[in-house]
Amino acid sequence: MRVPRAVYVLALGIFAMVTSEFAVAGLMPQMADGLGATVPEIGYLITAFAVAMAVGGPFLTVGVLRLQQKRALGVLFGVFLAGNVLAAVAPDYWTMVVARVVTGVASQAFFGVALSVCAQLTRPEARGRAVAVAMNGLMLGTLLGLPLSTLIGEHLGWRAAFWAVAVLTVGAAVCTAVGVPRLEQADAGGGIREELGAFRNPRLWLALATSTLIIGATFAVFSYFNPILTEVTGFGTGTVPLLLVAYGAATVVGNTVVGRLADRHTVAVLFCGLALNLGFLVGFALFAQLPVPAVVFMMGIGLVGVTMNPAMVTRVQRAGNARALVNTVHSSFITLGVIVGSLVGGMAISAYGLRATIWLGAGLAALGIVSLVPELGGREGRRRTSRIVASGPVEPAPATPCVTPTAEP
Repeated sequence: MRVPRAVYVLALGIFAMVTSEFAVAGLMPQMADGLGATVPEIGYLITAFAVAMAVGGPFLTVGVLRLQQKRALGVLFGVFLAGNVLAAVAPDYWTMVVARVVTGVASQAFFGVALSVCAQLTRPEARGRAVAVAMNGLMLGTLLGLPLSTLIGEHLGWRAAFWAVAVLTVGAAVCTAVGVPRLEQADAGGGIREELGAFRNPRLWLALATSTLIIGATFAVFSYFNPILTEVTGFGTGTVPLLLVAYGAATVVGNTVVGRLADRHTVAVLFCGLALNLGFLVGFALFAQLPVPAVVFMMGIGLVGVTMNPAMVTRVQRAGNARALVNTVHSSFITLGVIVGSLVGGMAISAYGLRATIWLGAGLAALGIVSLVPELGGREGRRRTSRIVASGPVEPAPATPCVTPTAEP
């Protein structure tokens, strides 16, 4: 049941990707001055990154399908590094747009291939825990990556922040080259047709929809924590960063707990997480004006929001497979949740005020619960889940780890 050390190495790569993704959010005024753009135009760089992830990631994954997966990770590190270097030297706004698109596409493809490698390195009954370890790279990117990149940008300039991400990327690539074994897949060689065959399963699409709703519910609120906490709750601007650090710590704790439970109780964990998140969101919407309840509900959202990732990934891999394309498409659906939550949340705020986006999050969480009803109500589905937990994915992955570490040539 131990998680291989190589999974921790993959978490470092994910940390680098997430740090780059969030860097723009903390450097908007400096980047606006340096690129001759407005702050809203810099905000569009976040949208460009997210759209590039959701749309372009699967296509880049298809492009590296024929490569041995460790080599594919190296190629994706190279593309990602090129995008960050271009961002660091960008002479104008549109060059920066191109840089963010390149890094977004590479980041999404890396997520998919890295999760596929995690599945190959780990026994089926421990994959949820392995995903939790890998996803801690994402949680730590929220907790540490954003404030560190902001700190570097404030003291050394915004370009230095992207150079720092480039150095981090090189370090992660070297660690991956040394610490991740070469993998010979037992089911390799199926090609794009076999990869696409997994998407004929309706259970996979239902699982993807649930993931979108879970992340959308959380990001409808997370995207607007700052104005809600300052304008509705009444906290000072200096207090909000500390609260966001506490929120990030809560996500690390929640991710670890979910990873422990995701393998044996996948759907139950998702149902309980959504039900708790619905309660926390409703409580936050009702009592956002009171500092103590607002902080309590905010921490609750951190514990059961994005922390559902290990259970989400486990469910998707069982409904489809644990290969790179399914994982990348799943990441695209997660990114779609980010886009829906933040975009529709902004529209709701414009129309009805800041609390409206919290109610939007509650509505998306309720829909997420509804999307789980078919699996919760099917006795055969529960028996199938029990068999999968005992012996690993039924199709197409075998019940034993499909990996043979070999020496590097």
